[in-house]
Amino acid sequence: MKVLLDANILLDVLEKRIPHFSDSYQIFMKAASKEIEAIIGAGSITDIYYVLKRNCKDAQQALELIINMIQIVTPVDTKSIDIQEATEMGFSDFEDAVVTATAIRENVDYLITRNAADFSASPIPVMQPSDFLAMFSND
Repeated sequence: MKVLLDANILLDVLEKRIPHFSDSYQIFMKAASKEIEAIIGAGSITDIYYVLKRNCKDAQQALELIINMIQIVTPVDTKSIDIQEATEMGFSDFEDAVVTATAIRENVDYLITRNAADFSASPIPVMQPSDFLAMFSND
């Protein structure tokens, strides 16, 4: 199963954001164990780095967190076609449209985010972390 993780999921893990850490960490660990294939748009990585650097006030520590993260979650390029497709999607937030266009091109099964309402126009199933994890509870 291939999923695209929105930046907020990875920030939950990297910054140990309570109360979201547990579910996001479980998803991250499913990627680490290769139970799922997790990707993230390359553009989201710069956003994550910016937030980490701002919050921890240590550029090297922020970079090390990014380096560790991309050992588990594969960055995928945002292509010009993604930008073009995003302009035609009718999303209220252009960044979310670009993430969705990238997810479509990458043929993901699910887009996982804590802001599912922001992706209501997505043709790809969008799931909250807890709902995604519930799919595995029957295994």
